[in-house]
Amino acid sequence: MRIEKVRVEIADRLRARKTEIEQAVLARVHAVASTDQVSNPEYAEGLRATVSAALDYGIEALDRSPGDPPPMPAIILTQARLAARHGVQLATVLRRYLAGHTLLGDFLLEESERDGSVDGGSLKRFLRIQSALLDDLLAAVSDEYGREKEARPATAKQRRAQQVERLLAGELLDPSDLEYEFDAWHLGLVAYGRGIADGLVALIDSLDSRRLLIEREDTVWVWLGSRRPIDIGVLGGRRPESWPRNAALAVGEPAEGIAGWRLTHQQAQAVLPVARARGGGITHYADDALLASTLQDDLLARSLHRLYLDPLGADKDGGAVSRETLRAYFAAQQNVTSAAAALGVNRNTVASRLRHVEERIGRSLGSCSSELLAALQLDDLSGDTE
Repeated sequence: MRIEKVRVEIADRLRARKTEIEQAVLARVHAVASTDQVSNPEYAEGLRATVSAALDYGIEALDRSPGDPPPMPAIILTQARLAARHGVQLATVLRRYLAGHTLLGDFLLEESERDGSVDGGSLKRFLRIQSALLDDLLAAVSDEYGREKEARPATAKQRRAQQVERLLAGELLDPSDLEYEFDAWHLGLVAYGRGIADGLVALIDSLDSRRLLIEREDTVWVWLGSRRPIDIGVLGGRRPESWPRNAALAVGEPAEGIAGWRLTHQQAQAVLPVARARGGGITHYADDALLASTLQDDLLARSLHRLYLDPLGADKDGGAVSRETLRAYFAAQQNVTSAAAALGVNRNTVASRLRHVEERIGRSLGSCSSELLAALQLDDLSGDTE
């Protein structure tokens, strides 16, 4: 009975440190092989979510009786398939899991030794549980990766999707089967949401352009082609009644030729996480390019929060008034008078609050306005996703 109680206590301690463990594992994962080798934001975003799920999986195993492992998180298998699709070597995938397992084991040892409540025999049992779980995980990931690699497109739609993926990867293929003109101007769209395809077709059917559409589970890739640059403004306010609730649409920038065809798609892919975090709607790359890049950079995102938002948390209200004032200030193009009008206070009050912010962060707003705005935008996205 005592060993079960200790096992649960250790699991609770690890959960309390999950953010710390997760950041350490992500650093180790990036050290194994940089995710910059894979430009697809879907894969990079999935990698972060997979680390979190894998940690939950490993910690939960301590809560359960030996021989009764928790169910394998579906995202782990999904990420294995994405790795196979995007050319990440299986050896790299497995090395990352081994690195994460080792690091979680280090934290487990640290917590076990903290107060001397865990004897050697109990510790060995804990480590055996983790090792058995790792064996199951590596086997499942290897099998899923192998199945994805060996899979052959069975339908015309699947063969078409594979051909587009190969063209995006830079392979020299004959694209005539796609019935789309690549020597033209292109506008890339990426939409996310269940049932999004019908709504997206209704949207682009109203536009005077050729189209290439690829369906991928809950995501749809679209290219609009024209002999002239496409005005992205035509998309504004055009969402049809069939548009699913909370569906997100990311839009790249008009670009020409096969290189432009790839670029506009990559831009739409990059900004899709921003559109999703906002709970849907249309998001343009040109409006949120820096935010999209920051959202994918764990180090930068954490650093911005620590440098510019954490100091405001020392206020009695946790920084709520300071953040509200900063948002109004940036929305007013850094005009104090306009910000004061929006907040319903006088100009001197806003100026005083901004000086207080400068004191908290130890910098003048003029020297770090871009960084502070990015930190606030990331904070807004984090709030939207909760």
